[in-house]
Amino acid sequence: MTVLSTLLMIVQVLSALAMIGLVLMQHGKGADAGAAFGGGASASLFGATGGANFLSRSTAVLATVFLASTLALAFLGYQRPQAAGGSSVLETVPAVPAPASSAVPSAPPADPAPASQIPGR
Repeated sequence: MTVLSTLLMIVQVLSALAMIGLVLMQHGKGADAGAAFGGGASASLFGATGGANFLSRSTAVLATVFLASTLALAFLGYQRPQAAGGSSVLETVPAVPAPASSAVPSAPPADPAPASQIPGR
């Protein structure tokens, strides 16, 4: 792997892990109804509504970084140089030599003796 593809892979993994963490920290739509009846939303770290904007914008930025790194890795994987001597793996495999003609028998071996002719039976 090249240095660029290694760096892109690291960026992709880190953005994916951070995005997972941010999604898990966000409240669902049902959490707003509970907060209306004294769920303690005012005691959150970012305030009553500030956390939703910060977390959703951070998730969008991380999703964009993840998508860009994925596309860059796909482009780099497609642009790899091909092996010299051919465009196919089959073209680079050396040919198997044919066996010598004296090694090939001209006729099949004779049938073995029937079981009635074997001594001891």
